[in-house]
Amino acid sequence: MARSFANRLKGLPAPATIEMARRARALKAEGKPVISLALGEPDFATPPAVVEAAHQAALAGQTKYPPVDGTPALKAAIARKFTRENGLDYKPEEIMVSNGGKQVIFNAFMATLNAGDEVVVPTPYWVSYPLIARMFGASPVYVSCREEDGFRLKADELAKVLTPRTRWVVLNFPNNPTGGVCSADDLRAIAEVLRQYPDIWILSDEIYEHLVFDGAKSASIAAVAPDLKDRTITLNGVSKAYAMTGWRVGFAGGPADLIATMRGVQGNATSGVCSIAQAAAAAALDGPADLVQEMVATYGRRRRMVVEALRAIPGFTCAMPDGAFYAYPGVAGCLGRTTAAGKRLETDHDFALALLEEAFVATVPGSAFGHSPYLRLSCATADETLQEACQRIAQFVEGLQ
Repeated sequence: MARSFANRLKGLPAPATIEMARRARALKAEGKPVISLALGEPDFATPPAVVEAAHQAALAGQTKYPPVDGTPALKAAIARKFTRENGLDYKPEEIMVSNGGKQVIFNAFMATLNAGDEVVVPTPYWVSYPLIARMFGASPVYVSCREEDGFRLKADELAKVLTPRTRWVVLNFPNNPTGGVCSADDLRAIAEVLRQYPDIWILSDEIYEHLVFDGAKSASIAAVAPDLKDRTITLNGVSKAYAMTGWRVGFAGGPADLIATMRGVQGNATSGVCSIAQAAAAAALDGPADLVQEMVATYGRRRRMVVEALRAIPGFTCAMPDGAFYAYPGVAGCLGRTTAAGKRLETDHDFALALLEEAFVATVPGSAFGHSPYLRLSCATADETLQEACQRIAQFVEGLQ
């Protein structure tokens, strides 16, 4: 039989983060000494009290179908979190729980986008924003955030790309992949631009909000500019700050009519999130902040160690990230050269692939995030592993001709 597939999926690549991790696993299965810094996953364990909350929920019989938009207990914990940490008040009908933060994005875009719409995405960007937009017939429009500006979004640059076709503006600060952080003043300037376009939705992805360093402070645009709250989705989750990536719990606060439409999308796709995982997430949000503080201190030390090591490599540049747990070095000074194995490096993708195949260090090329020539390295692994990775990178560069 002749097989056909949906046109909307033609040309959509697999997320580069997942593809590089797949390549790394394949080499490791062959016995190669691979160090993978490709995925953004905390190396901390989920807090024992959170695991115990899940255990007790299972023993208590919380194993039935949950509400599509989240259990009342978790939604109440989310509301308390938004009030306590973000200065935002959301009613139960303005909150929903999804299978990770990615499903929040999927739900919101599916609920609002039509063919020909535009979604403005600052670069460098997390790989899923433009891919999901394209799935629904929209066109990603990019606005560059520069290394010399700390990879922060500048309001005047945003203003240049907005049009009557713009349906969404995505804000992801602290940023994946760069760790850039927009201050409250930055967001006030951005809000002033967005006020001129009252039909634009705003997606504020704040999943890394707690992971900030050296006095940097993250802020929510819905709190900085309350008049924009009724067209803003504030996205968050428990994966990064509470080391709960595999529990798959994301959540959002937003206007009730949009949340209701997103609930309809989710109800016909996955329904509700695992009830036991929701009990664990509620315990995490209401629990002590000790683990988060420990993680921040550890990630802060690691990123300084990694950035200083990368800056010492000839041909590299590297901004000191203010948030998240990544380093984002520039490799322009290494392109146009040839590796010890004879591979010509014309792009950051060439560099990342050769680094994996010859030095067995898995990173993600900046081109995957719409910003070249750079690499993204996760600092969410043991100090000695990061030191070994940096040494291998330095040796790899030293061998270039």
